[in-house]
Amino acid sequence: MSLSRRGFISSVSAGRSGPASVALIAARGREAAVGESWPYDYQAAPAARTGNQIRISSNENPLGPGKTAVDALLGNFGQYGRYPFNSRPLDVEFEAAIGKKFNVKRENVVLGAGSGEILRNAVRAFTSGSKALVTGTCSFENCPRTAEQIGSPVKLVALDSKLRLDLDGMAAAAKGAGLVFFCNPNNPTATVHGASAVAEFVKKIRQTSPDTAILIDEAYFDYVTDPSYATAVPLAMENPNVFVTRTFSKAYGMAGLRAGYAIGQPETIKKLARFKMPYNVSVPTQTAAVASLGDQPHIDAERKRNTEVRDFTVKAFESWGYKPTASQGNFIFVDLRRPAKAFRDACAANGVMIGRDFPPYEKTHSRISIGTMEEMQKAVDVFKRVLTTATTTAERGR
Repeated sequence: MSLSRRGFISSVSAGRSGPASVALIAARGREAAVGESWPYDYQAAPAARTGNQIRISSNENPLGPGKTAVDALLGNFGQYGRYPFNSRPLDVEFEAAIGKKFNVKRENVVLGAGSGEILRNAVRAFTSGSKALVTGTCSFENCPRTAEQIGSPVKLVALDSKLRLDLDGMAAAAKGAGLVFFCNPNNPTATVHGASAVAEFVKKIRQTSPDTAILIDEAYFDYVTDPSYATAVPLAMENPNVFVTRTFSKAYGMAGLRAGYAIGQPETIKKLARFKMPYNVSVPTQTAAVASLGDQPHIDAERKRNTEVRDFTVKAFESWGYKPTASQGNFIFVDLRRPAKAFRDACAANGVMIGRDFPPYEKTHSRISIGTMEEMQKAVDVFKRVLTTATTTAERGR
């Protein structure tokens, strides 16, 4: 369906106060919407195509971007015919805005079409047929999938008993490796490691395998409430071959606009930039992202909202006797003691779309993204009904 400039402005402005107001920007529920063509997800049930489903499958911000970003986006249409190097804001201005936020220089920043592009480029830049990728299992699949595509070996390290990344195991596996992918908070388990553990992890790898690059993915940084946690940007600025990735797809609510970045020492950033797609961040995206960087009250409000709804959802599962991990993201990973697919399909039949399988935990655990409070209240009713029905059926079959 085509969308004129006037139609776009009307569709966004008319409902800006509600969750549907910026659906085109947030691209919410894309995994479920495209169904079987999406390589990571299941074929959506018929309810997914009605537009009335609760889409809590893709770790998106259910409210989309803040008013500051939307106003900037709508006010800059005159620039959208320009290339990013010839527009306002320029792509270099976007890099400078990120540098200002973290007190680093432009040369310490590389942009990506979401952090996903940078993760893929990192595998290309630092791994090879003789230089493996090291990551946890399970963790975000982007890096190992890319490594498999280009023929780089992958070393998978099992999670610890709390479903956290096993940092000692990953450090041991890193000797001679090309790249370590460290997702913190980890997706899909929502668990984190505190600042001191991260610093020790980096120190250990730098001592035993100094040529190994370390990618610390902080996609869910803005949702963390654990006081021991802190950004690893200072570590990246102090250590060669260490870099941090961030995205605007989560708390900033711009999954559909595709913006991300990495921060590290100049030589590390140059290696990543060699693989960057030219003009990878569009002018509308730059416009919204630059405006968002200055809107900390929006991020603070989003963290507070997410924490309240996450706590509500966790308490519901705990009250039924199911144990979620210690979530520090905008999603939870819960042990339902049954296959994720069976639970997912039953929820989908009731209009609630939840996450795909995550091996090797697909027989027991499900990932559930956090929607609005209204959505989660409705979803919790569905979860209870599905779990109760499944339990009753199982007991009758004994």
